[in-house]
Amino acid sequence: MRREIVITAVLVPLAVVVGAVGWSGQAALLPAATFFPLLWARSPTRIAAAGVTRSAIRGGPVLCCGSLGRPLLLGRGGIVFRCCPFGAMDGAARMGKARALSHCPGSHCFSATRDHRLGASIDGGRHSVSGLTAGLIGLVTRIGPAIAITLSGLWLWSAASGTNQILLEGWRGVDLEMGASLGRDQSLQRQRDLVTAVRHIAGTREIVVVLPESTLGFWTPTLERFWRTELQGTHATVVAGAAVIDAVGYDNVMVAIDAHGGRVLYHERMPVPVSMWRPWERWSGETGGARASFFANPVVEVAGRKIAPLICYEQLVLWPLLQSMLYRPDAIVLIGNGWWTTGGTIVAIQRASAKAWSALFGVPLVISFNT
Repeated sequence: MRREIVITAVLVPLAVVVGAVGWSGQAALLPAATFFPLLWARSPTRIAAAGVTRSAIRGGPVLCCGSLGRPLLLGRGGIVFRCCPFGAMDGAARMGKARALSHCPGSHCFSATRDHRLGASIDGGRHSVSGLTAGLIGLVTRIGPAIAITLSGLWLWSAASGTNQILLEGWRGVDLEMGASLGRDQSLQRQRDLVTAVRHIAGTREIVVVLPESTLGFWTPTLERFWRTELQGTHATVVAGAAVIDAVGYDNVMVAIDAHGGRVLYHERMPVPVSMWRPWERWSGETGGARASFFANPVVEVAGRKIAPLICYEQLVLWPLLQSMLYRPDAIVLIGNGWWTTGGTIVAIQRASAKAWSALFGVPLVISFNT
């Protein structure tokens, strides 16, 4: 018993370090997350495994607070909703071969799949994801230390190579600093200010301007006509976040607008659980939550380009991006609204992660965030 306590007392602080380094928001440090399975596999008890898991997932649970400003209590509830079952499953899975088979292909595997530039193309990226998944599974076996040394070497090589954002010609991601007012201020003056900014960026060029999640607020025919009219005489196409509402809920979407009109381009596949997506509402009779389109619209076309669209939280979940990569997109377009993360590293983590995904698959990246 004493030995187990000592081992746990060592592993938990190490897990905190792994989480702090891996989720620091620096792309070169993302591979630190790959050491989590090694610590987890060395946990002497289920309780210790759950403690290691909770200590290592620094930053991620806070995302449950959501970008739509849900009450803090709901955000805290979301943390419990996500972390407690996650830690419990980790602890329960620590039995024999279940270590390798039930844990590593899960959520922490995705943390590592974006961490190394092991391929310069989409095909290379697929092979890299498969190879790293196998490596993570190996971390929880007896040869885990040897694999850890190998992954450390790949980390150093990756850091030396750098992970710079691959840009897309003719596209411009615009970061805004409008705080909580973005999407909530529905005034005509706010829309005019946004149009003015777009026209200034576009000039006389043919360009696609990408604006953050929730920029346009509620998408309506009136708003579509306003933007269509204001973009007359330009060669700009605007891709921006908005919400389409009805009597029972809403869709978090991207829209595309130019001088000829506007349309809903993309429906979010995976909204933030609890604070946005609440599937139990259909049985409880409540309304107001976001719909999840799950495996719909993995790629969309705009301005002659096939893009992989991601809205905020989707970029931190494995399957939306991998699903999109199956269709060989010309670019990844990521929009987010991180005003509620002031003082934290969530937006930096998302940016670093997106750059790593882009480098892994060799696909250009366009990012637009509001803070």
